[in-house]
Amino acid sequence: MTDTLSLLKLRRSVPPQFLTAPGPDGAQLDELLAISARVPDHGKLAPWRFIVFKGAAREEAAEIVARVFREKNPQASEDQVEFERKRLLHAPVIVGVVSRARQHAKIPLWEQELSAGAVCMNMLVAAYAMGYAGSWLTNWFSFDRSVLNAFGLAEDERMAGFVHLGTPTAPITDRDRPVMADIVSYYGA
Repeated sequence: MTDTLSLLKLRRSVPPQFLTAPGPDGAQLDELLAISARVPDHGKLAPWRFIVFKGAAREEAAEIVARVFREKNPQASEDQVEFERKRLLHAPVIVGVVSRARQHAKIPLWEQELSAGAVCMNMLVAAYAMGYAGSWLTNWFSFDRSVLNAFGLAEDERMAGFVHLGTPTAPITDRDRPVMADIVSYYGA
């Protein structure tokens, strides 16, 4: 248990521009996805799924993002379009976590959406335990129906986020954390 607690105390997000190859691949990626799926899931609905972007698929996805950005921002400079295109090119592996929460007689949508968030967090912790680092991001294209359709999401699916995974290019440093006294209260106290 001490190792798990130490891992949880040290884990932190690393921005995609500070991630490089190698990233999880093959059996290790399969294991990472299986661990990521071990989350609270009331009703065993698996209200999420994965889209893995790696290799040439990252380039294709980046071109979709650039094309849609250019269409929606005709005044954008080529540098701005290139900046948007590169969002999916930094980390060697990116996993899109798709929320497929749907109306259910017993399980509220909110619980299903939280389960997708738990998948993203499990993925980051598991990646860190495997010696990688990562970052869970959304960006504008996580909410853009043109991009989502091009990525194969159904009309009733949403992107919970893109988890960028790879090897950090520099030592991972911590950031300021909340003051616990500011965010903890005890009911009845």
